[in-house]
Amino acid sequence: GQWRLCAQALGGIPLDSGPKASNEAYKLSHYVRVAQLWLEEEEAAQAEKAISKASQLLGPGCDPLTALKYKACFARIQDYKRKFFEAAVRYYELSQLLSAESESEAVMALQSATVCTILSPAGPKRSRMLATLSKDDRTKKLGPLYTVTEKMHMDRILRPSEVEQLKQFLKPHHQATDVEADGQTVLSRAVIQHNLLAASNLYYNITFDELGALLGIPAQAAERVAARMITEERMKGSIDQIESLIIFQNANEVLSQWDTQIVHACSQVAAICDEIIRLHPQYTMAENP
Repeated sequence: GQWRLCAQALGGIPLDSGPKASNEAYKLSHYVRVAQLWLEEEEAAQAEKAISKASQLLGPGCDPLTALKYKACFARIQDYKRKFFEAAVRYYELSQLLSAESESEAVMALQSATVCTILSPAGPKRSRMLATLSKDDRTKKLGPLYTVTEKMHMDRILRPSEVEQLKQFLKPHHQATDVEADGQTVLSRAVIQHNLLAASNLYYNITFDELGALLGIPAQAAERVAARMITEERMKGSIDQIESLIIFQNANEVLSQWDTQIVHACSQVAAICDEIIRLHPQYTMAENP
């Protein structure tokens, strides 16, 4: 609509010649404005071209407000390109920078950071971002987003009702079909991957059929998701094709740590008992009839 016409008009202005050719501050502001207009039309590819030109003009002495607008555009472009982890990091940085300028805009940036973290591929990088958000007191004011963030941080399986509550915070491209995820939406893919990672901390092993039932998808699709996450080193485990089993390693590590903690606790109790006996030997003396 009008945004597209404005973006095309501004983008068509030559800046390499004329009175503004040497004014880098003006050119930076111009390219950022063009990117903003394209983003209003959800044209991330066109916005990226403008923001790439702007990036060459950024420097320590540039206008702080223009720099903030640039960061906001860059985060939104990563978001539209479905590079959700990169977008989450940028949005979170933006939320911190905006906290002294505009509380409402800082909250919106934090909300976007949380949504993009939830939609990020399950794995160590997302886990670190979830930990960062969980420690931020501002996240507690985000309602259902905070609830889901906490459950993800604690590696708990998400219920359908909790996933349904997320939809009010999502943009259209967050619910678009992902051609690389067996026709699942972007949100569904993220939830499936998270629940699979959560299951890896609960089970020694699980059959393809059982995993499919747990994730709410066909067994073959569950196997493909698990295989991809293992291959990309986002989940520890192996697949036994003969037995149709997925064998998790995380569960073994968790239980091993639990056993070690129990042994340590028992050793501490034994040491305390020995010290009591040493100081009060009368407690161990049997009474004569």
